Amino acid sequence: MQAVKMYTTAVCPFCIRAKQVLKSKGVEAIEEIRIDTDPAQRDHMMQVTGRRTVPQIFIGETHVGGCDDLIALDGKGELVPLLQAA
Repeated sequence: MQAVKMYTTAVCPFCIRAKQVLKSKGVEAIEEIRIDTDPAQRDHMMQVTGRRTVPQIFIGETHVGGCDDLIALDGKGELVPLLQAA
């Protein structure tokens, strides 16, 4: 299973929903990077993704996007293959 990294904040319903979706697909560990407690990480997230909102989700080296993007990827049947890619 690919490594999953997620930029989050403490109180973010979209972050919680994204974690639920990922766990339902068998993801056991999510590296969470809290941008509300580390402004440098917020700057880095914005540089890498071009986005200001959370969550920002990476599966392996692939930037998936936010919660809606994750759910859309799952709806197209592309989430599980991405998670299982070598």
